[in-house]
Amino acid sequence: MSIQTLEQFITEQQTHFPQAKGDFTKLLQAISLAAKIVHREVNKAGLADILGKLGNTNIQGEEQQKLDVFADHYFMDALEKVGECCYLASEEHEDGINLLKKNKYAVGKYMVYFDPLDGSSNIDANVSVGTIFSIYRRVSSEGDLQHIDFTQTGRKQVAAGYIIYGSSTMLVYSTGTGVNGFTLDPSIGEFCLSHPELKIPESGKTYSVNESNYNQFSMAIKQYLQFCKEIDQDTNRPYSSRYIGSLVADFHRNLIQGGIFLYPDTFQYPNGKLRLMYECNPLAFIAEQAGGKASTGDQCILDIIPHKLHQRTSLIIGSKNMVEKVEQFILEYSNMEHSFA
Repeated sequence: MSIQTLEQFITEQQTHFPQAKGDFTKLLQAISLAAKIVHREVNKAGLADILGKLGNTNIQGEEQQKLDVFADHYFMDALEKVGECCYLASEEHEDGINLLKKNKYAVGKYMVYFDPLDGSSNIDANVSVGTIFSIYRRVSSEGDLQHIDFTQTGRKQVAAGYIIYGSSTMLVYSTGTGVNGFTLDPSIGEFCLSHPELKIPESGKTYSVNESNYNQFSMAIKQYLQFCKEIDQDTNRPYSSRYIGSLVADFHRNLIQGGIFLYPDTFQYPNGKLRLMYECNPLAFIAEQAGGKASTGDQCILDIIPHKLHQRTSLIIGSKNMVEKVEQFILEYSNMEHSFA
């Protein structure tokens, strides 16, 4: 059986797409290198002093875990050293890093947004965690970065992906021509193609949501959750509830098996809680490329115009038919409210 590594796959893709350049290849290689380092540390976390809380909080007001800081450092370091980036932004920093200002010799044209370790609050419980990344190409042609560089919608991503550190470590990414998954073979230290041309089923049998927030959900979301629990053999209901509490892990399962993940707005977070630039946009890009869908409930995630780095949004993502069913509930309740207004 022939094995195709991530590097071989990227090189082959370049032969099919003349517009692909070696600089982009080096960027993905830098991401895979940092992922291997984080994989190593996650897998020996129980043996080292890198579990638990660091005692600090990040810009989101969330307690930083030791592995959060470790992962952030290595992804930042790898992406800066590769020399192809002009801007780096992480969940762990209040502001992005403009490499054009930091290094006057920098000539990189890629902007990378990432969540270095999503789901890190689950580390001590040995639950799967992950890294999410989003890559844009700067729009402005020369000089310093401009406003138009930072207000690109998710559709302008040139690539997006995630790494899941679980029973095996996988890197899943797309450059806008489908989705492919690579599993890390620790014996050779390489990501190898294991899930070519991933497609999410149009419908699934599971839903993922933090139901402890039920009383803060809109009536439309409450009714959809009741719909999920109803008995109906024609639509394979009731659906099974599967909520890990690690966005990458919940999304990855639904990508493989079909299903839906919901993190709608609540009274506490009226604009949603998840971050647009380094959580929702990259996963929405992957979902659409795999035949799925990602929505706020009334707007496609990839059509949102960002106005700040840590912008939050609600997220409904997964199998296309299931996401559209939620949108239908939201539209119906919206029409009802307007009719009584």
